[in-house]
This record gives sequence, structure tokens and C-alpha cells, in this order.
Amino acid sequence: MKHILFIVGSLRKNSFNRQLAKIAEDLLKDRFEISYLDFKDIPYMNQDLESRQDHMTTSQQAVFRVRQEVLKADGIWIFTPEYNQSYPGLLKNLLDWLSRPMDISNFANPTAVQGKKVTVSGAGGRNKTKSCREKLNELLEYIKMNVMKEPQTGIALGMEAWVKGEFNLTEEQINELKIQAEKFAEFLEK
Repeated sequence: MKHILFIVGSLRKNSFNRQLAKIAEDLLKDRFEISYLDFKDIPYMNQDLESRQDHMTTSQQAVFRVRQEVLKADGIWIFTPEYNQSYPGLLKNLLDWLSRPMDISNFANPTAVQGKKVTVSGAGGRNKTKSCREKLNELLEYIKMNVMKEPQTGIALGMEAWVKGEFNLTEEQINELKIQAEKFAEFLEK
């Protein structure tokens, strides 16, 4: 059974994007092994940490663990909010670490994400995370990931969701997510 790793670009326990990921998980759980990447313990990108060779610090162990989880996945699905028309800094930090060579003795060495198949969805404001997803797709391509750009699901949350901290997808939105899930499943089989 193929494995899809979900990355949620918000650390909030019940974030809208974690809720969206749970819905996508329900759509795929019979066909794929699904897991969520826990990356809250990785440090800010720092070459001093990266190059330290005498012993692995706790921070280096966290980065190593995250890279291993990414390497084991057949595909990655990122669910992200939009912050100021872009993706969150914590997601950028994660991708910065993952885009570095696993063996820094030669920068031509492979990274954990190189060639990895990926798709993106997001729940946010009226813009449906469009700006964020466009910029994130650009970054993912730059770090040599294999990006499925279409279809991607963007959800505009209504005022009620912001007040209650939860939302319900419309039938149309569920259908969009189903189509993305199906296309991503096909993409992983290629």
C-alpha cells in the first residue's frame, strides 16, 4: 500500500487546514496509508547546526527524523493557510531544511524531497489560498519536487467558521477535494 504524508502548515491543534486534511484522509484511507508529519520541534534553518559533526544535537535529531519520514512517503499532500498572501514561515522553514542535501559534503547530493510527488490544498479567506498556493508551487518546483498543480483545492471560509473555529464543506467543495484526491492517486501511480 502506498504511503501519503500529510503536512499541515499550521501548528494550531484544530486548525482549519488540519480539519481539511482529516476530510482528505477519509477520502483516501481505504487506498493509502496516511500519516501526518510532526515538525514542531525542528529548529530554524541554521548552517551551524547543519554542519556540526561531533555529535547529533536534539535539533539535528529532529531534522533527521523529519527527513526520514519524508523519504518513506510515496507522496506528500500539503494543507496550508495563507498568511499575508503567502505560506506560513514555519512551512518555509521545514521546506528549507528538506531542500538541503542530506550529506552536506557535496551539494550535488540528493535531498529528502527531490523528485517527491506533491500536491497542495488550503483553507483560508476569500482568496481561497490562491496566492499562497501559487507561491508554494513555485517554491516546490524550485526545490525539485514533482508538483501536481491541477487540480488543487482552495476553500474560502465564511464568517461562521472564523467565529466557531470549525467549518463544513459544501457539496461542491467536497467534490473538488474528491477530484483532487483521485487525481493525486493517479499521479502517484504514474
